[in-house]
Amino acid sequence: MDFSQRLQQVSANPDALTQIGRGLEREALRITPQGGLSAEPHPAGLGSALTNKWVTTDFAESLLEFITPVSQSVDHLLSQLSDIHQFTYSKLDQENLWPMSMPCFVGSEEDITLAQYGTSNNGRMKTLYREGLKHRYGSVMQVISGVHFNFSFPETFWDHLFGKQDEQARQDAVSDAYFGLIRNYYRFGWLIPYLFGASPALCSSFVDKSNTSLNFEEVGNGTYYLPNATALRLSDLGYTNHEQSSLKIGFNSLDQYLDGLRQAIRTPSEEFAKIGVKVDGQYRQLNANVLQIENELYAPIRPKRVARGSEKPSEALERGGVEYIEVRSLDVNPFSPIGITEDQVRFLDLFLTWAVLSPSELMDNAELECWRDNWNRVVLDGRNPDLMLKIGCNGERLSVQDWGLRVFTELEQVAKAMDAAAGGDIYQQTVARLTTWINDPALTLSAQLLEQIKQQNGIGSVGRELADAHARLFRDRQFAFYSQHEFEQEVEGSKAKQFEVEQSDRMSFDEFLDDYFADLK
Repeated sequence: MDFSQRLQQVSANPDALTQIGRGLEREALRITPQGGLSAEPHPAGLGSALTNKWVTTDFAESLLEFITPVSQSVDHLLSQLSDIHQFTYSKLDQENLWPMSMPCFVGSEEDITLAQYGTSNNGRMKTLYREGLKHRYGSVMQVISGVHFNFSFPETFWDHLFGKQDEQARQDAVSDAYFGLIRNYYRFGWLIPYLFGASPALCSSFVDKSNTSLNFEEVGNGTYYLPNATALRLSDLGYTNHEQSSLKIGFNSLDQYLDGLRQAIRTPSEEFAKIGVKVDGQYRQLNANVLQIENELYAPIRPKRVARGSEKPSEALERGGVEYIEVRSLDVNPFSPIGITEDQVRFLDLFLTWAVLSPSELMDNAELECWRDNWNRVVLDGRNPDLMLKIGCNGERLSVQDWGLRVFTELEQVAKAMDAAAGGDIYQQTVARLTTWINDPALTLSAQLLEQIKQQNGIGSVGRELADAHARLFRDRQFAFYSQHEFEQEVEGSKAKQFEVEQSDRMSFDEFLDDYFADLK
């Protein structure tokens, strides 16, 4: 069946398109009133970063991460994320949240304190993993922020797409469908940085201009930018692992993906071995393999399943197949106080539904590299009206605008189906608005942000102004989904949970690590 036939098939039941599961994870650096990186520990009023289900930390003590539960309502999802922000601001004292993906001014790597999770073996392992990242890639690269979008289709969607199946057949069919989506994401997902990339410029403390071949221009006192860049966060200047470039992790099936991932975890790295694992009695990293753990794999999209107990992500996938996908290529939207807008969420609904329903041929590594090259062209030069992208590996090319409009023609079909299922025309409105962004690159987030950076003579002043505006908004806002009491309960409960975890340890940290990595030996 072609795309239109599959869309018609799943549209037979409104629940198939209205009960999509969505979750958001937003990262944000805490900053001082002067716009510098906070040196304060994780605020005590936010509870335990190890066990609080809504507010934790990522790489550094200053890098907050906000997590929503799964929601079938876009309005509820955004209200939940807004409430989490509001509660967090109430505990920040004089600090604010940096509103961009690329970090604010960082004087020295030593100014970045690794995230601390207490004295339990699990907490110590989380910090040690970050110690390894620090030694491998440097701390500054690790305080880049992003927004992750978790997405799943309801069972009724699969019922109408596949018909009646036994449990194992359904599990395999769903996993195969999600991997088809992932392959199409690599083929066409460059639309996301084109539309929503918001890192066209960098602070001088992040990148040394002399160490790159890119032709940066400069504005103000040390803000570098590329005139047509969209998402430098996704370029080689962002989070990269050159050791991973030799890995051949494929996306043609769950088995192929797991085989590649496990090989990466077991492959020793000569470069990382030079760091040492345990030196003079002090750990420097979890191990000297290409990946310390599975989370270290850099990818713009990941297949996921909720783990049980102490399961590793790959073990969860092997047990139950793919349950949802995690989109990891969204920059923080600096113009939104929560880092993402309703239009962005609804576009992702449309795009991911289109990607799973569209034909998706198997992909070898050579083809995957072609698509990665398109992504790189868009993140570095995506607003260039003369930019041409590859259509496969046969040398044929198409402009960003022409190819984008082709995709949007079919996204409009998905929008009509979703609006018919839910009532109204909100998805069609999203398509109409974003179509103008395809036709006019000046409307994209990266273009809007770069214009402000030029007008205000650098990233610093723009970032501080936006951060102040976002903080004022939350000071005057009322909770919409949760309550202050619910957040305070979670804070106290998270402290108790961390204490329980620390008291329950029955082995030394060395024994804990040996047990965790027993399957690698």
